[in-house]
Amino acid sequence: MALSLTRQRRRLRLFSTAAFTLALMLGTHARAQTPVANDSTTEYTPTVGQLGKDVVWVPTADSLVAHMLDMAAITPQDYLVDLGSGDGRTVIAAAKRGTRAHGIEYNPDLVKLSQEAAKKAGVTDLATFVEGDIFKSDFSDATVVTLFLLPELNLRLRPILLNMKPGTRVVSNSFMMDDWEPDESIETDLNCKSYCNAYKWVVPAKVDGSWELGNNATLRLKQTFQKLEGHYALNGKRHEIYNAGMQGANITFTANGQQYTGTVNGNQINGKDSAGKEWSARR
Repeated sequence: MALSLTRQRRRLRLFSTAAFTLALMLGTHARAQTPVANDSTTEYTPTVGQLGKDVVWVPTADSLVAHMLDMAAITPQDYLVDLGSGDGRTVIAAAKRGTRAHGIEYNPDLVKLSQEAAKKAGVTDLATFVEGDIFKSDFSDATVVTLFLLPELNLRLRPILLNMKPGTRVVSNSFMMDDWEPDESIETDLNCKSYCNAYKWVVPAKVDGSWELGNNATLRLKQTFQKLEGHYALNGKRHEIYNAGMQGANITFTANGQQYTGTVNGNQINGKDSAGKEWSARR
């Protein structure tokens, strides 16, 4: 069952504090104990809690990876990008489902480890990895983005994500996007001892503003992420809209006794009302 926004934010702060504490506790140990791949015969083994560029490394439980991919409803037509791909498990799991997937990871040893794991899994044709900074990387062509980052990093990424193509799915392990509420959330306890929550957002089309429907009808929308409010006016008579929202490029609202559904394409909306009558709007 979905948590209230207040409880979600409280949990987010607790997760953030716990991760920061983990970094402080394990930082010195990680620097001293993390193995280094210094020759071709030594296999690099990452240590849980080892320091990275912006976060400590904690792998996502395989059971949660499966749930995250289910939430994203990935298909062979998708292109998944995992931001901070770690040991590559999310990318490889997606590739095993036939989805082209790409991991961006700052740690070069983890990149090499992921590439070797992809070879062993036989998915190098679909699973690729690159050493890079997620904030300096272009992943605008992704249809699915997965991540396991701290809340402040999610917030830094949020403007980039919101500018991606409407309908892009974003799935996060444990951490949210502040007041951008998730469209879906799950919690798993199947072989998962910590960080067992996942949240999904669908990037909404941008519809804020005034729209002309013709025949003396106008639509004024105020948008807050996937939520909408506003009014529909016909021949000067104003009707408030309700049950309004975005799901990617799809818009739904009710006004004047009719439910309207449509698809947004830039500054054009085309759809039908609940009586089956076609309608269109232009901004």
